[in-house]
Amino acid sequence: MPDLQRTPERFTDDEYEARVIQTRAEMARRGLDLLIISDPSNMAWIAGYGGWSFYVHQCVLIGPDGPPIWFGRSQDANGAYRTVWMSEHYVIGYPDNYVQSTDRHPMDYLCAQLTDMGWHRGTVGVEMDNYWYSARAHDRLQHGLPAARFADATGLVNWQRAVKSDKELHYMRQAARIVERMHRRIAETVEVGMRKCDLVAEIYDAGLRYDEQDGHGGDYPAIVPLLPSGPDAAAPHMTWDDLPMRPNEGTFYEVAGCYQRYHVPLSRTIFLGKPPKEILDAEKAVLEGMDAGLEAARAGNTCEDIAIAFYKVLDRYGIVKDNRTGYSIGLSYPPDWGERTMSLRRGDMTVLKPGMTFHFMTGLWMDTWGYETTESIAITDGAPFVFCDLPRKMLVKA
Repeated sequence: MPDLQRTPERFTDDEYEARVIQTRAEMARRGLDLLIISDPSNMAWIAGYGGWSFYVHQCVLIGPDGPPIWFGRSQDANGAYRTVWMSEHYVIGYPDNYVQSTDRHPMDYLCAQLTDMGWHRGTVGVEMDNYWYSARAHDRLQHGLPAARFADATGLVNWQRAVKSDKELHYMRQAARIVERMHRRIAETVEVGMRKCDLVAEIYDAGLRYDEQDGHGGDYPAIVPLLPSGPDAAAPHMTWDDLPMRPNEGTFYEVAGCYQRYHVPLSRTIFLGKPPKEILDAEKAVLEGMDAGLEAARAGNTCEDIAIAFYKVLDRYGIVKDNRTGYSIGLSYPPDWGERTMSLRRGDMTVLKPGMTFHFMTGLWMDTWGYETTESIAITDGAPFVFCDLPRKMLVKA
């Protein structure tokens, strides 16, 4: 390995080792001899790796003993040397002629490595329902490891991440300061006639630029700014165009601060003009429902309890919300800042524990308009901790 300057680790080796022990305990419970992790968020959590290389095949291996092993493209091995907590002996790079090749596949190379290590048999866990693990990758693993049995380990590591450590919560508090800056910039600059692309440039500037008072700059969020206006706000995941902002339209802004890959999303709505009664009535119901949901966000309650408390208020106002009202958040990479585990909805009986973190997503997307006021929260031994300090109301600008 070349003599490289390592990037300061986000966490201590002790914390990483504790994560490996925790993960191996769940592997043992499921009867897994080897775990192949393809989700970049899980790779970062267990090994520390953090590069924009998830467009090629890569993974982290958790075997029966020893530290994790990073496996990826050889030219990305330099990034692994700089970011993972393990020594260089636990980094394996495959040659570049395996990249996007029609006659060879990186999993073929991995199978040869696993065979050399004696990890080519037993039960192998893979993340089957995962953005980054392709059908072709699974096919080549099965072909190259005929003595192995394969089991779906989707979510195994995601669930180990559910309760955040003190350091993780610290990073999320830093991310909260960033998303506050983003929303303040939106409120200060948005006006009728401003091109939406220029507003997004302001959002990115506020989210990334180093702030002397806070003492840190931001990282790229896993999702781009979402800011549909008027009738487009009936759809929750629209981005932006280069057209001017129009009068008498509401726009919700769903953005996230990101620090050390930890996310704190936050949404607020701004109306340029006089809001119609239906939106004002919806805001009243949502804010009352948020208070009820936050009151239910206590350790020992369930995810369902938060959702039911919120939905009961909407029911009283005659408002129907037929989608979940939140999800677990934390460490993430594109295309999603959620952890893909817990949801705040009916039927999710996950028991809330101190250190769990959620985006309490109370957004409404009606036929011709949308409204969002949300909060990111952490479960504690008492009342939930609300990460952001921003007025919880719609901003009206003439």
